[in-house]
Amino acid sequence: MWRRRIRAGVLEQGTVDLLQQVGAAGRLRAEGLRHDGVVLASDGEAFRIDLHGLTGKPVTVYGQTELTRDLNEILAERDQPVFEAEDVQLHDIATDRPFVTYSKDGVARQLDCDFIAGCDGAHGVGHTHIPADVRRVYERVYPFGWLGLLADVPPCNDELIYSNHPRGFALASMRSPTRSRYYVQVGLDERIQDWPDERVWDELAVRLGPKAAGRMARGPSLEKSIAPLRSYVAEPMRHGRLLLAGDAAHIVPPTGAKGLNLAASDAHYLSDALIDFYRSGSTAGIDGYSARALARVWKAVRFSWWFTQLMHRFPGEDAFTHKVQMAELEYLANSRAGATALAENYVGLPF
Repeated sequence: MWRRRIRAGVLEQGTVDLLQQVGAAGRLRAEGLRHDGVVLASDGEAFRIDLHGLTGKPVTVYGQTELTRDLNEILAERDQPVFEAEDVQLHDIATDRPFVTYSKDGVARQLDCDFIAGCDGAHGVGHTHIPADVRRVYERVYPFGWLGLLADVPPCNDELIYSNHPRGFALASMRSPTRSRYYVQVGLDERIQDWPDERVWDELAVRLGPKAAGRMARGPSLEKSIAPLRSYVAEPMRHGRLLLAGDAAHIVPPTGAKGLNLAASDAHYLSDALIDFYRSGSTAGIDGYSARALARVWKAVRFSWWFTQLMHRFPGEDAFTHKVQMAELEYLANSRAGATALAENYVGLPF
């Protein structure tokens, strides 16, 4: 269930604005943490990127689990959402009378549609209904994963810390002033049972540097898991009356905090297209949805790929690669233009 999944927590301003527009930002405004900057570190040295000063925009830390809860509460007021449906199948998507069949509690059901929004993620059925001779997949699999630890301890810093260290990447994040989320880069062959809490804390203390380690409170993990990283885009995002959004069409490594925000921009473009159709009968928005969404998707894929390349140690990388990483970090620390480019992408390009 979504309630047990610990997911993304950094919202772009565009995502916050969209949630406010649809009346789903009440708790977010009260509990979300505004961050005006982000810290990059390497080998114990750190510098801050002034996100707000460079772009006029902050980011907001608010867990995806909490956001899902907020949206479900609104949805429940309008209609009864169906969770854990089985045997979901899409039919006649190339016609103007598509429909969905599924079973719930052992009862077969059918939902007649004008359009079908495939927002069911990478493991859903939506994307499987785009014919193979139409669908084009682009993918980059990274040779490592992130081991994440969630604990009820105060964060070691007021803003996120991304650290490039000889032992691998580390990230200090949070979900609230009393709940922290940390990550360390691990090999794809690592097992979670080989990483007791104390080992994770020890590794974080080394990779984040002495200043962060000195402020880091330790505690028992509430959740601990390993997630592999990949970049993935499937085109097109529309076929007939089926329109894909979010992870059903694209996945990015979490380094740039773009996954949830891309799903939000997809929803924005898709809602625009559907509103235009029902108000005017025009199919222009529907016909242009895939190209419009993918233009923003690919920019976020580029940024996430670049940031991942910059902050991680790759197996077998040579001294040249490491020197280039260090030169890039030094450039970002001392160039307003370089820092602005990072900040502009981190806070999110316009919807």
